[in-house]
Amino acid sequence: MGAKGSTVPVFAAENSPAQIRGALVMGWQLWTAFGIFLGFAANVIVADTGKIAWRLQLGSAFIPALPLALFIFMTPESPRWLMKKGRFPEAYKSLCRLRFHKIQAARDLFYIGVQLEEEAKITRGETYVSRFTELFTIPRVRRATVASGVVMLAQQMCGINIIAFYSSTVFKSAGFTERNALYASLGFGALNWIFALPGVFTIDTFGRRSLLLVGFPIMALFLLVTSMSFLAPNSAPTPEFPAGVVGPGKLAGIAIGIYLFACVYSFTEGPVPFTYSAEVFPLAQREQGMAWAVATCLFWAAVLSITFPAMLNVLQPWGAILFYAGLNLMAFCMLFCFMPETKQLSLEELDAVFNVPTGRFLKYQFGEVLPWFFKGGLFRKSVPKPAPLMQEESKMGGR
Repeated sequence: MGAKGSTVPVFAAENSPAQIRGALVMGWQLWTAFGIFLGFAANVIVADTGKIAWRLQLGSAFIPALPLALFIFMTPESPRWLMKKGRFPEAYKSLCRLRFHKIQAARDLFYIGVQLEEEAKITRGETYVSRFTELFTIPRVRRATVASGVVMLAQQMCGINIIAFYSSTVFKSAGFTERNALYASLGFGALNWIFALPGVFTIDTFGRRSLLLVGFPIMALFLLVTSMSFLAPNSAPTPEFPAGVVGPGKLAGIAIGIYLFACVYSFTEGPVPFTYSAEVFPLAQREQGMAWAVATCLFWAAVLSITFPAMLNVLQPWGAILFYAGLNLMAFCMLFCFMPETKQLSLEELDAVFNVPTGRFLKYQFGEVLPWFFKGGLFRKSVPKPAPLMQEESKMGGR
């Protein structure tokens, strides 16, 4: 999982034109969501098989994995990697498969060659370890490391994986029967996949930063709705049901809150982290940077999976979900402060964005962007939009 997460987004990012890079790289999220949906579907299919159900659930992953493994052999190799190895004819053939015309392939072959020459000058004499340390020592690269880490951390803070990992548990704690909890989880998986499709169009239209700054407050709201729905009272206790009967309104409120949360996540925070992390690093540190970003994401996913069952016991479902609603707002603040926009910029043009010092970026956000949002967005005043900061700082040098 870690190796796949570190390589697939980078492969997609370096083979895609800048204009549609976000849409193509987010294929990672789209098909990951589809795989999660297939997993929920398999759980429903084998639910009545008795003691071997868990074995069939685990083994069912082999069914889509086999054709996927075969399709890998049909995928063109990365032209950049081939050129790094000096295999230029093969790189040209690969580019011909990835571009509409041979002229475009020849153009990009030359362009990539120039980039690799510059990368060789920068990394001459450096090792993998030294390039890894540069993630934290070179200011431009450190800003990219912080930005990608914040975006990856925010994906875990939003709470999507407490639903993906423990959806059946959450639904059963709400009062669903075991069978209905499986169906409710299947609905969550289906919506998570279906609503990832709009992200193909929105990620390069509205931008990575804009999607997240809009999505996180809305996700916090829907988690709040879910949390408050858990507090709805049951019916009066009876000898048959000492705890009372869970009403349909309570079940509907919980399911709708979770479903709407999944819908918003799927085209906002869902596709952005891996797309963003794959494009923000310079060529010299791209492999190390992406590996660090994925490690950050999966580490906090592991922390979440370990801590959430205990959190359910201590805080109860409503309290645990309310806690993650608060984390959504905290993630919003982190993204506002440390995440520059990268929409439709070439991988090399991004240097102009991350050359901007963090202090100046914060001053720009609070001194220009925030007042513009309140005056123009909320109060509908005719206020000119602040000029992009990267244009003002594009003349800055350094790595």
